Amino acid sequence: MEAFTVSTKVLNSTAAGDLLKLWRERRGKSQLDLAIDASVSQRHISFIENGRSIPSRQMLLSLAGVLDLPLRDRNALLLAGGFAPIYSERTWDSPGMGSLTAAVQRMLRQQEPYPAIVLDRYWNVVMTNEASPRFFGKFVDLGRRPEPRNMLHLIFDPDGMRPFVVDWERTAATLIARVHRETAGRVTEARTRALIDGLLAYPDVESHWRDVSQQDDLPMIPLSFMRDGTVLSYFSMVTTVGAPMDVLTQELRIESLFPANAETELYHEKHFA
Repeated sequence: MEAFTVSTKVLNSTAAGDLLKLWRERRGKSQLDLAIDASVSQRHISFIENGRSIPSRQMLLSLAGVLDLPLRDRNALLLAGGFAPIYSERTWDSPGMGSLTAAVQRMLRQQEPYPAIVLDRYWNVVMTNEASPRFFGKFVDLGRRPEPRNMLHLIFDPDGMRPFVVDWERTAATLIARVHRETAGRVTEARTRALIDGLLAYPDVESHWRDVSQQDDLPMIPLSFMRDGTVLSYFSMVTTVGAPMDVLTQELRIESLFPANAETELYHEKHFA
């Protein structure tokens, strides 16, 4: 299992309190706000945060629900409080995942002849439909990309898709802004920071892109590629699993590309289908 954001090697009376305070502040709530929402006293919240009160398992779950913590971070809060995590973190080949895997594969097939890609929380490629390597393989040699393939690095790398992306700077800024927004819903841990730092280390990536407030909050990401002098315009839509009860299913997302105009649709079906 991956390491959680907070170290759980040494549990003490303030570990859960420190993490609770971090999340409360991340959500922009005062102690009074949280107390009202959780139907407890402000004094109780204060005592939990400073270690004077040791919260019960049910109290931690209640506060995690009020703060809308991702399932991975609810487990981390429980561990910090000295309790076992309750949300499983299965893999695709785990027992009981067959139905979900089959459903995802069906969705990928239905997206043909356009690319659809299953990504993990770090934008690593987990699964694709047949159209995805067929499409991206027209631009780059996917066999030379390191495993696991990462979609963000594929777009940012000068030896990847970057030379073919129209208005690359705006596209890159939009993608980094999306990473920032996605991590705003959880405590940013080492692997996410490493991902962002790795993207910002590419040539000609603007330092101000570290500031998410600089970027547009678009409902979908437009992506345009240049091939043989033709501009191909797409947009990306994201599918997630509703009401997940497992860490994997909550973090699962399917990125699907759709043609943004009739010209792109015709070109795609002629050259990529």
